[in-house]
Amino acid sequence: MSNLIQQNILLKDYSNFKIGGPARYFLEFKSLEELKAGLAEWEEIKESGDFVGEKVFIISGATNILFNDAGFDGLILHNTISLIKDCGDGILEIGAGTSISELNRYCTENSFSGTEWSGGLPGSVGGAIFGNAGAFGGEIKDTVSEVISFDYLSGETIRRNNSDCEFNYRDSVFKSKELSEIIISAKFQLKNGNHDEIAAAIDKHIDYRKRKQPLEYPNIGSIFKNVPVGLAGSDLIEKTKEKIKNDPFPVIPTAYLIFLAGLVGYKVGGAQISEKHPNMIINATGQATAADVKKLIAHAQKTIAEKFQVHLEPEVRILSEDGQYLSHF
Repeated sequence: MSNLIQQNILLKDYSNFKIGGPARYFLEFKSLEELKAGLAEWEEIKESGDFVGEKVFIISGATNILFNDAGFDGLILHNTISLIKDCGDGILEIGAGTSISELNRYCTENSFSGTEWSGGLPGSVGGAIFGNAGAFGGEIKDTVSEVISFDYLSGETIRRNNSDCEFNYRDSVFKSKELSEIIISAKFQLKNGNHDEIAAAIDKHIDYRKRKQPLEYPNIGSIFKNVPVGLAGSDLIEKTKEKIKNDPFPVIPTAYLIFLAGLVGYKVGGAQISEKHPNMIINATGQATAADVKKLIAHAQKTIAEKFQVHLEPEVRILSEDGQYLSHF
């Protein structure tokens, strides 16, 4: 077997949910050079006839991915490229595998302002760019000036400016078009700020998450996107008008809809809708399966559709054994 690519690696060990079967092949890379070397080994595996097809899935922090109980019958690329480089004039180049907490720690220590909204956000910079992560009125797109990616099929390195990334609500070109690209790094345009003010803002958001989210249980964050006001009927808007917020446009919090529907605490197997944050599902027993979570997601979607005539769209990525993304069941 090859030096870089491993076999039968349990995905639950790489998941915030602690759910997931084995990946048939698994490549962890810390640099673009290591990625290229691993992909060369992948070509050798395919040429030998040990694997047929092109099932490839990219992960980094895996803080918003539900893996399949049967695992993944293909190659998992685990991006751990960790880099923070000061390019001058408020520009930082950040490796895609760098955690958001590492980025915020660096920004605090060096008085860079612009990422305070992400205090306490789990996961990596690459994952945040992929899904245009946002919270507390901010989004990753607000500071990203350039994204560098690598197309693992063509071998091409691609640079995109902010506009080319096609950022949208919890979305980007990388996510919406399911490109065969791996985010390598990104440049952030930040501002000089006050160290104490930056630290205080980040700590405030970290504290809020600790108080409002079930961080004591394995979870993958908010399960569903919030509901744009434009998709809701007048009765629902009237019923929820005191809870409508900007995220970054007017939305009805899905957590509130789940609360109104009486689903708080609802269980399927070892999975449970959190009593602390209704838009989060927890692995309450530590033994929950992906099947449990999928049934719970489907039940919530069906209940909300019946009660409020809106469809809840998953914010998390749900991966089937054959590599397909699922939004409903």
